[in-house]
Amino acid sequence: MAEVVVIGAGLGGLPAAYELRHHLGRRHRVTLVSEFPRFTFVPGLVAVSLGHLALERVQLDLAGLAQRHGLQWVPGKVQALDPVARRIALADRELSYDYLVIATGAELAFDALPGLGVYSHSICNPAHALKARQAWEAFLRQPGDLLVGAAPGAGCFGPAYEFVLLAEADLRRRGLRERVAITYVTPEPYVGHLGVGGLAQARELTEALMHRRGIRTITNARIEAVTPDRVRLADGRSLPFGYSMILPALRGAAFVRAAGLGNEKGFLPLLPTLQHPRYPEIYGVGVSVHLEQPERTPVPIGLPKSGQMTEAMAMVAAHNMAVQLGVKPAPWRIPTLEALCFAEYGDTGIAYIAAPVLPDPGSGQRRYAYAVQGMWVNWAKGAFEHYFLAKMRLGWGIPWFEQWGLRLLFGLALAQPLASPLEVTDHEHSPGSHLHPSGF
Repeated sequence: MAEVVVIGAGLGGLPAAYELRHHLGRRHRVTLVSEFPRFTFVPGLVAVSLGHLALERVQLDLAGLAQRHGLQWVPGKVQALDPVARRIALADRELSYDYLVIATGAELAFDALPGLGVYSHSICNPAHALKARQAWEAFLRQPGDLLVGAAPGAGCFGPAYEFVLLAEADLRRRGLRERVAITYVTPEPYVGHLGVGGLAQARELTEALMHRRGIRTITNARIEAVTPDRVRLADGRSLPFGYSMILPALRGAAFVRAAGLGNEKGFLPLLPTLQHPRYPEIYGVGVSVHLEQPERTPVPIGLPKSGQMTEAMAMVAAHNMAVQLGVKPAPWRIPTLEALCFAEYGDTGIAYIAAPVLPDPGSGQRRYAYAVQGMWVNWAKGAFEHYFLAKMRLGWGIPWFEQWGLRLLFGLALAQPLASPLEVTDHEHSPGSHLHPSGF
């Protein structure tokens, strides 16, 4: 019996554990480790932070899910990982593993900028979303200027766009809009870039919506510091605010950095099979994974790792581990990294689609990439939220009909067979190897 451990129980970790349980049956043990007692549907935190949704609506109890679906549940934060001895240290115990999935997400680098996270809010985890909601309720009682944006190096801009546009709609609904000047500050080279770029109509649709809503935008912005009532930019400008929500840059988990498994920012460099190049029994999933931003921008930005991309990685990691264990036949698989993002913007929404997110390294082209607007986007996002929580309750990872639906409706695939052979059990792969949808 192999000991398989999944660290992290979010959008990547819990589906990965379910997929492993499905593939491995009862012949191998699957242990789920998480520092948080509840699964959180993170895309719902924007609505939570503005008081539109109760946090409990987007959370599920992990202990109950694990017991119901045949997983060993270990609560606690990983303090250290020894990849040679294959041991994990928590505060109160140690675990050994034969195979490991790291799906922890990332740390929030608030300390990269003075005052970030002290005088500004974020919506990246449940605790921060609740704190942001409390401050938003106080702001509504005494409105001032609203500033929303992202720090240099941030990679996922969708939540910032959703927050600023949903906040604007909320202010209009309350009759407070005329009292609030709203500014969106971003390191993106243009509005609607979202860390991806090259999406047809994304810039035009997003810029037009921001203009129509009366939101001032500042692009190529490098935030240098946040004070109690101002954001200071590198070009000398000082922007006042009564409420600010600024997304931080990210870095890899502390235990990954300490173990020497990550790159300079602590993100996992992986082979296309999602295995670590030096430790092929270790797989990476989701935000913990290194994906190279292919575009040089005046202010550094990261590459987003959407929920769909994370799900695809979870599915592929579980499949490949089952092949490695001899439970499933070859071929190995790789994620396509094709992404669909539904962004809710009040009385409308925009769907951003990139197939794949990383363009072909040779041609610089994608199969297709575009944005489309309509109220249907909001309905689709709401329906997907209910579906995702339902399948987590039922113990489904990424069922066939979800894959079929994405292909039928949007022409998107989550995974594809490995294009060329590779001896994946060799421990001497170059650490410079990296994940790319086109294979090796």
